[in-house]
Amino acid sequence: MLAGSLGFVALSIVFLVAHSTVRMMVVGGLGVSFFGFCSVFIIQRLLHHGRSELVLDDAGVDHARLGRFGWDEIAAVRIREQRVGKTSQLFIELVLHDPDAYLARAPKLVRSTASMNARLGFGPANMTTNTLPVPPEEVLDAMRRHCPGLAIQH
Repeated sequence: MLAGSLGFVALSIVFLVAHSTVRMMVVGGLGVSFFGFCSVFIIQRLLHHGRSELVLDDAGVDHARLGRFGWDEIAAVRIREQRVGKTSQLFIELVLHDPDAYLARAPKLVRSTASMNARLGFGPANMTTNTLPVPPEEVLDAMRRHCPGLAIQH
């Protein structure tokens, strides 16, 4: 993913430098911005590779990007799917009792994407499943083992 993002950054720079049309310069500028952000995000994830993506314990959930949640903060969990064209992405959504309280302490990236998530019908605490080493159903089962009364929505 990093190689692909850096490749698109390089291609976008070519659009900026080699083409004199306004359209290609706009495409190049957007490409450098977007894929540059993706590259930085991927590099950060690689540098924090020693840290587990998701840790579940009797006190709650600790996610590398979202932060820490106590079981008492989580009203329910559910597996959600976001479709874009012919592809889809699965997420584990933590349905929170007080999303605003979480957003007040959430990492900057989560706060900046919260309104977009809300427009798509998602809450602020969503974990992508493609970076987890087990299927999402196993994560929900493990959550229920740590918190037997946890509501799982379908």
